Amino acid sequence: MLTQFVIHNWYLFAALAVIIFLIAAGPISLRMHGVKNANAAQTVQLINRENGVVVDVREPQEFQSGHIPSAINLPLSSLKNRLQDLDRHKSKPIVMACRSGQRSVKGAVILRQQGFPVVYTLAGGLQAWERDNLPVEK
Repeated sequence: MLTQFVIHNWYLFAALAVIIFLIAAGPISLRMHGVKNANAAQTVQLINRENGVVVDVREPQEFQSGHIPSAINLPLSSLKNRLQDLDRHKSKPIVMACRSGQRSVKGAVILRQQGFPVVYTLAGGLQAWERDNLPVEK
């Protein structure tokens, strides 16, 4: 009975497999590249205790609408060409941030591939930062 259901509805199971893969791909990619997640509170600790640097990968107009204090704006679209801007911070923990946390994952992977040893992504992005009532500069 179950076998017949699966055979007759194979497209539903194929869609389910794709969805499961897409959900798992992000965390698996982070782990494979040695990127860690940090929530907003952990990010504050990285900044205050370990001299961590926040790199915001949003576009300049998004960055100007509000960003984490002292964050460096290096848009994802030009990150590979501007890595030299981060060379002096290479020995520090770097926290990648964006609006929701999606683009920062891509940026974090790029930094790890370029030899940055300690790279985090801000889980939930600036939305999580603001939700925790942490300061935003404009």
